[in-house]
Amino acid sequence: MIERIIGALRLDPHTYEEVEADTSATKQAALIVVMVAIASGIGGLSGGVAGILIGVVGALVQWVIWAAITYIIGTTIFKTPETEANWGQLARTTGFAQSPGLLRILGIIPFLGGVIVFIALAWQLVAMVVAVRHALDYTSTLRAVGVVLVGGVIIVVLNLIIL
Repeated sequence: MIERIIGALRLDPHTYEEVEADTSATKQAALIVVMVAIASGIGGLSGGVAGILIGVVGALVQWVIWAAITYIIGTTIFKTPETEANWGQLARTTGFAQSPGLLRILGIIPFLGGVIVFIALAWQLVAMVVAVRHALDYTSTLRAVGVVLVGGVIIVVLNLIIL
């Protein structure tokens, strides 16, 4: 799992292809989502232990929904003749794409923490594009960017409705 996290951090296409194909990696992807949520909670010092627990549940729910939205958008609106995927493939690859979020624990560092969190978020978005490109078998990175952007807008709107 550590090697896969490092591969995901490096944006290594082989790692994303490996995770996509390994159905047993779904639990690993979920664990990464949980670890990122804990790191975010500690880094942001928001709500103490209760806030972290709520954050973990929220992160898992959001990951499941985002994988579903990405799957639907990627296999319908942005589909190519080569596109072949299922929800599990998107869940695994997008879960591993959250790996840069582990750096969010450093958000606790005065002054520098905010910059690190911003870099981690940007890195996560780039990793999402790589994950989506490989899970959906796209030959175009631009198509994967489109899926991530449309999916991201939908997730933001859903979060605003819930909040």
